[in-house]
Amino acid sequence: MKCAACQNKECRNGKDCSGVAKDIEYTGEDLDCMQVAAAIEGQYYMQKTRLEELILFAKKMGYQKLGIAFCIGLANEAATITRILNKDFEVYSTCCKVCGIPKERYELEKIHPEKFEVTCNPKGQAFLLAEKQTELNIIVGLCMGHDIIFTRNSEAPVTTLIVKDRVLAHNPAGAIYSGYYLRKKFNLED
Repeated sequence: MKCAACQNKECRNGKDCSGVAKDIEYTGEDLDCMQVAAAIEGQYYMQKTRLEELILFAKKMGYQKLGIAFCIGLANEAATITRILNKDFEVYSTCCKVCGIPKERYELEKIHPEKFEVTCNPKGQAFLLAEKQTELNIIVGLCMGHDIIFTRNSEAPVTTLIVKDRVLAHNPAGAIYSGYYLRKKFNLED
C-alpha cells in the first residue's frame, strides 16, 4: 500500500483498492470504539479540541478510571490536564522518571555523560497504571520510543494527547506545514 502517494483517494467514495474489506470485521470493544468515534466526529466536527473530544470519548465509552503517562518536562501540562479530567473521572498519573532507575543499569547513553541521570521508565508507567486498573491511558509528551514501549505494555487502550517535539513546542506537524523547514531540513519543495 502506498496510500500517501495516491492522488485520487477513491476509498473515500467506497472503492476497496486493497481487496481486504471482506476480511475486516469490527466487533466488541472495537465496534464500540468505532461507533463512539463516529458519533463524536458527526456531532462535533470542527467544534471541539482534542482534549474536549477525549473527555466526550471517555464518557461515551463509560470509562471511569483514566491514566496519564507523562514526561517530566510536561509536568505542568499533566497537572492541568489532570485537574480538568478530575471533574469527570478518577485520574491516575505517572511521571516518566518513576522508580528512579539510573541509566547505568542498562548502559544507556546520557545527555551529560559526566552527570548522574535517571532513565525514563515507560514499562514502569504502564505497570503502575495497570495496577490502578485504568480503562484508558493518555500519553502526554513521552519521548520517541518510550511512547512505543508504553503503548506496547499498557493493559488499557492508549491515546496520545501531546506528542513530544522539543524543537517545535510539541507541535511536530509544524515541520510539515513550514515550506522553509521542508526545504532546509528535508530538501523538499512545498
